[in-house]
Amino acid sequence: MAGSEINTDTIAAISTPPGRGGIGIVRLSGPLAASITTQLVRLRQPLEHGRARLADVLDEDCGMDASRIDEALVTYFAAPNSYTAEDLVEIAAHGSPVVLELLLGRALKLGARLAEPGEFTQRAFLSGKLDLTQAEAVRDLIEAQTLTQARQAASQMGGALSRRVGPVKQGLVELVALLEAGIDFAEDDVDVTPQAEIARRIGELTTPLTALEASFARGRIVHDGLTLAIVGRPNVGKSSLFNRLVKRERAIVTATPGTTRDTVTERISLNGIPLELVDTAGLREAAEEVEQLGIARSREALADAALVVVVLDATQPLNDEERRLLAAVEGRPAVAAVNKCDLMETGQPKAFPRCASASWPWPPAGPQPSRAC
Repeated sequence: MAGSEINTDTIAAISTPPGRGGIGIVRLSGPLAASITTQLVRLRQPLEHGRARLADVLDEDCGMDASRIDEALVTYFAAPNSYTAEDLVEIAAHGSPVVLELLLGRALKLGARLAEPGEFTQRAFLSGKLDLTQAEAVRDLIEAQTLTQARQAASQMGGALSRRVGPVKQGLVELVALLEAGIDFAEDDVDVTPQAEIARRIGELTTPLTALEASFARGRIVHDGLTLAIVGRPNVGKSSLFNRLVKRERAIVTATPGTTRDTVTERISLNGIPLELVDTAGLREAAEEVEQLGIARSREALADAALVVVVLDATQPLNDEERRLLAAVEGRPAVAAVNKCDLMETGQPKAFPRCASASWPWPPAGPQPSRAC
């Protein structure tokens, strides 16, 4: 969308989520925002930049003598001192979908057009109010599911990333300009920058870029979250562990092996990191077609997961399937959780000595078992 088009039309939209609530907001931005508002509602005081004004939402179009159906607060921000750098008005009425649709419909009849998704932020970006990283952070803040995600988005909205990248970008631009000058004007006695000077400048720019790269991995985890798959053979307690982690009876638990026939997922927050837990069907050689399909999905979840918890039964020795499973997750972020230690009788030989000591029945290079068994 061209910048000239952005500056000549006025857009309107309901800026609060669909549904009913205490407050609902209709937002207008553009050169006609203020004039449309004065026709849209009956203001009790003239509009003034940065001030909220009481207004009546009337029952009839453009009829100032019509009966009032709602009361609203109208806030006006004059260009360029607004989010979009244009005249911007926010009408905060009660959150009735009927009232909000009435206000939006009238605004469109009075000369506004319906805003496209994200267009208010697009205008802020095109007007120079936000850079690209800040515009992306607006979306991230809206979509944040944890407080940690919100903090990261708020920091980026404040320009934290731009301030780190800006000096590096400026240094690179200056270096490129210096090199191009030496090449373009070589015949006019303009010296080409010595290689030692070029290397020094690049070295100065490498340090902040390396630090920025190091922060990317955690930033991506905070933004996207992680998937954790709980795997193991049937009836080892995968679903019980899953229910304990999500703090409710999300998966069906019975004493019959093979109860879980399909993957069950649930999202939780772990220290501010979104974590999608996947409870899987028990891995074994299955004869039934339905169970075979469930096991196939379990293997897909195992392959896709960023983290893996292999649940083992302390009362049973490792079988071939479990040995193959442990070999498959070797070298990946994985933990072996030994379950049912409390069911072993006194004096019974322990299939997994880790429950009582540091020994372990497979090579230490593989995933290490949890001590909480």
